[in-house]
Amino acid sequence: MKGKSALIIGASRGLGYALAAEFLGRGWQVTATERTPSALRELVGAAVETVDITAPEQVAALRERLAGSAFDLLFVNAGTNYTTDPSATLADVSTEDFTHVMVTNALSPMRVVETLQDLVPETGTIGVMSSGQGSVADNTNGGFEVYRASKSALNQLMRSFAARHADDPRTLLLMAPGWVKTDLGGPWARLTVDESIPAVADTIEAWAGKGGLHYLDRQGQTVNW
Repeated sequence: MKGKSALIIGASRGLGYALAAEFLGRGWQVTATERTPSALRELVGAAVETVDITAPEQVAALRERLAGSAFDLLFVNAGTNYTTDPSATLADVSTEDFTHVMVTNALSPMRVVETLQDLVPETGTIGVMSSGQGSVADNTNGGFEVYRASKSALNQLMRSFAARHADDPRTLLLMAPGWVKTDLGGPWARLTVDESIPAVADTIEAWAGKGGLHYLDRQGQTVNW
C-alpha cells in the first residue's frame, strides 16, 4: 500500500527541514524544496526540488515538473524577519525591508498555494506556516511589528482562499508552531525545534480529512484571529 506523501515548500533549514525529517521518520514520502543547495540534500529519502517562492516563474516551473504527482499534504513553510530587534518600529524600517517581509511571508506562500493546489486531492491537506504573532486579537504587547503584520496578512489571504473555495472538502491549516529557537526565531525563543515540530506534525495528521480552514497552535488548539 502506498504511503502518504507530502510536498514541503521551504525546507532547507529550520522548521521546514525539521518537518521534512519528521514526516520521513513517520514513513511518509517527502518531496521538499530549497532555494539554494543546502543540508536538505543529505536528508535520506527526501526528493529535493529547487525553487525560490518569490519568483513566480520558478513556482510555475516547479508545477510543471511535478505534473502527474499527487500529495496528501502541501505545506508551505516560508519566513523571514527584517530584524532581530523586537523593539524596532515602523519608523525604523525601510520601505524595501517592509516589502521584502510582506512578499516573502504573505504574498509568495499564497502564490504557491494557488499554483500547486491542484496537486492535492479532495482528501488532502493544504497548510501554511503562520505564527501566533499573526493574531490581531492576541497582540497585547506589540513588538516584531512588520513580522506580525506579514503573518496577519498571510492569515487574511488564506481566509480569502478558503472563502473562494467554500465547497472544497480539503483541510486548510494555518499553523502556529510557537516561538522556536531557529535562525528566524532567535536565541530568546522558548521552544526547541524538537519541542515544536513533532507536535506540529501530530496536529497536521490529526486534522487530516476534517475539512475547512483552521488556525491552530502546535497542540491543535484554535488561535484567536
